[in-house]
Amino acid sequence: MKLSFTAAQSQSAAEARGRLVARYGDAPAKDADAIVALGGDGLMLETLHRVLGTTVPVYGMNCGSVGFLMNEYNEDDLPARVSRAHPAVLHPLRMHAITASGVVEEAMALNEVSLLRQARQAAKIRISVDHTERLSELICDGVLISTPAGSTAYNLSAHGPIIPLSANLLPLTPISAFRPRRWRGALLPSTVDVLFEVLEAEKRPVAAVADFTEVRDVVSVAVSEDRTLGATVLFDPDRALSERIITEQFTV
Repeated sequence: MKLSFTAAQSQSAAEARGRLVARYGDAPAKDADAIVALGGDGLMLETLHRVLGTTVPVYGMNCGSVGFLMNEYNEDDLPARVSRAHPAVLHPLRMHAITASGVVEEAMALNEVSLLRQARQAAKIRISVDHTERLSELICDGVLISTPAGSTAYNLSAHGPIIPLSANLLPLTPISAFRPRRWRGALLPSTVDVLFEVLEAEKRPVAAVADFTEVRDVVSVAVSEDRTLGATVLFDPDRALSERIITEQFTV
């Protein structure tokens, strides 16, 4: 099995990569049977973005902190572990943002697309789903829409629901909503097109963030799941992602 290794910038991850390369070799990513990512969830997301649209799977080993998307670190029998691993295909969200100056920016998100206020005043955002206005004005610090895999990240911190991978749902979650005060978000079919329109954009500027890409001073942001693209993550049989998402719902 041809493995390609990538590592976070931490000393422990770099040292781990050196040992593993010496032991198993290091194939170019495009020729590898799998990419082994050494670090935390941030490095895993970066690696998955690089392989979007390719057939090369990514097997992560935790050299970071939380490591929700990673397997336990173990240097022994790595090719055998990778060959036994179970795949999970993640589909990204596509963000289409238009700024106040008319610039159009597109980006992909495997975790979430979030709209966040840029200044001291709360944002005012109109939300439409499949060309139907659903919320005429949300006054808030922000709002986000996440993938099922990303539902355990920022979405969970914003008190959104955790979504199983097989549910074909996207959680839409407000961030510190002021009005309507009792609105806690929505669960949307993964096939929908969501449009966020920023109201009073000059007075209440808003930034849109898709994973690592930030676009400031947006006036509208369209988001939909792109099923034509996918990234494959490999998990040890006893650490399947679907099981971890269920377990996370019972963590106290």
